[in-house]
Amino acid sequence: MQDISGKRVAILATHGFEQSELEVPLEKLRGAGAEVDVVSLEPGQIKGWDKTDWGRPVPVDKTLDDVSPQDYDAIVLPGGQINPDLLRVEQKALDFVKSFWDDNKVVGAICHAPWVLIEAGIVKDRRLTSYNSVKTDVMNAGGRWENSEVVTDQGLVTGRHPGDLDPFCEKLSEEIREGRHERRAA
Repeated sequence: MQDISGKRVAILATHGFEQSELEVPLEKLRGAGAEVDVVSLEPGQIKGWDKTDWGRPVPVDKTLDDVSPQDYDAIVLPGGQINPDLLRVEQKALDFVKSFWDDNKVVGAICHAPWVLIEAGIVKDRRLTSYNSVKTDVMNAGGRWENSEVVTDQGLVTGRHPGDLDPFCEKLSEEIREGRHERRAA
């Protein structure tokens, strides 16, 4: 992992996030020196999904009402089937994610989280990966889907599934360390 001391990262999630896809980036990014906040729709705790059943709760550090994209250098979106499906119907969450993209900041998404990217209007003409069942959704939204453990396109970092968390987190730290990413038309 790259040293990203002094960087601030938001992990946006709600109930039903894939347990490892929130906890591993949280641990690894903090371990690399970043200040990381779990941001959610409501205060308290959010409950994860651990492979086949409900997992452990994770404390929410801040709600969307408490934060601004200007507070952070990057955003990470964990997957799971439930979490991104709930977030993609929340306009406040979509606006938050889109602001990171518009401000040329790092946007990370793994597994089913590209559903949120699709709704935020970020995937068109971008290279990315996702869980296999999201492939057609990505392609229908104009994204260029690849079956790779991690795909990076101008600060957009995507991974397929929990098995890709180590390279996903490593690439996130590299991109965050580099800083702003000027976007150009694909």
